[in-house]
Amino acid sequence: MNFPPASSSIAPLFIAMVLLIGCSSDPKKETKDVPTREKPRVIVSTDIGGTDPDDFQSMIHYLMYADKFQTEGLISSPYGSGTKEHILQMIDLYEKDLPKLQQHADFPAPGILRAVTKQGAKDAAPARGWDQPTEGSQWIIEKAKMDSDQPLWVLVWGGIEDVAQALHDAPEIAAKIRVYWIGGPNKKWSVHSYQYIARNFPDLWMIEANSTYRGWFLDADAQPEMDNDNFYEHMIKDKGAFGADFGNYYKGSIKMGDTPTVAYLLNGDPNNPEGESWGGSFTPLPYGAVRNFKQQTTAADTVPTYSFMEWTFDTGETEGVENPEIWMEIARQRIKGFYEGNGVYKVRFVPQKIGKWEYVIGSTSKQLNGQNGAFVSANPWPGTENPDNIPLNNWWSDRTGEDLYIGEYQGAKTVSKWREDFLTDWAERFSWLEE
Repeated sequence: MNFPPASSSIAPLFIAMVLLIGCSSDPKKETKDVPTREKPRVIVSTDIGGTDPDDFQSMIHYLMYADKFQTEGLISSPYGSGTKEHILQMIDLYEKDLPKLQQHADFPAPGILRAVTKQGAKDAAPARGWDQPTEGSQWIIEKAKMDSDQPLWVLVWGGIEDVAQALHDAPEIAAKIRVYWIGGPNKKWSVHSYQYIARNFPDLWMIEANSTYRGWFLDADAQPEMDNDNFYEHMIKDKGAFGADFGNYYKGSIKMGDTPTVAYLLNGDPNNPEGESWGGSFTPLPYGAVRNFKQQTTAADTVPTYSFMEWTFDTGETEGVENPEIWMEIARQRIKGFYEGNGVYKVRFVPQKIGKWEYVIGSTSKQLNGQNGAFVSANPWPGTENPDNIPLNNWWSDRTGEDLYIGEYQGAKTVSKWREDFLTDWAERFSWLEE
């Protein structure tokens, strides 16, 4: 169906047409479960207020669907300056819009949401993958241990440190939780916690979405009125407190790379990651790709995108080493390594896109300082069998089918195919805020 050209004069007509589409979608394309399904138990771990503003957009979306979930935790786990205060600020906006939302469904009281808002880890874990308990990690344990017939869904929008800490402190909860993690760039920052979980909890129920999530905002094939900018202008802008605030992030252009974790529970069968859902469709992940190197790499070395890379440098300097340090300058970022002892230094990294990477090593060791190297990362993830790979069970990740790529992003079409459906559904909720 073709929409009329975007203009302020036809915005009401556009809204009506979008809502009409939502009421007359193709039943063969419909993925909604029966409405009487029990509300999922959910904890959201978010880096809101940290390095990427898109979590504010995703939190607006989540709270506008809060009637669909048993929200058992909202955990702040940022890189950077974010804190749980940023979550509480979003709940303040929610409270302003609640009277209108409440006319349409049973939404939780703001006080209930504030009570389950907790502070999680604010820094990456050390090399072992876990550190000290946080309010957030302890809350995950407490909620996972509750007597319930349902699993506890932990939707991770940023670093996975609090999940790793909770699993370390209470390994028995692994059987009680299901994790949907937006990996990709977050995997690079959580490299130590990721390897800890993969090696020690290979049977954990986990969706590791490294690129599928990009289907939420890659809109090259969208009708003009449904692209990221125009949708904001017509369907979000200035509608309630949420609509007014949304424009503060990316000038209102839709990013929301973490929202597929929520959409996965809204539509489709969440017990079947290989099925269709607004949050993507995934393939079993038999192993986590790992590549170990005992020397500098060169452009002749090719690794899978999103693989766990580790360089080990044995200097033989076992005496006179004071404050030993190592780091890697790569892609205009400094990746901190660590000293293992006995003259051995290590650096870990996860390449989150395809292409050639070049780096320079910095170190207090004169042997290592200034050394440079390169490597190439390539699709598809997780690549071929390799002795270094970590065997996994009960994990799923991005589909490898060539017809499911958007550009270089593997599996992204399993989300983007539902774009009109999930945006139309959300548009209806924004219409509630202007009544």
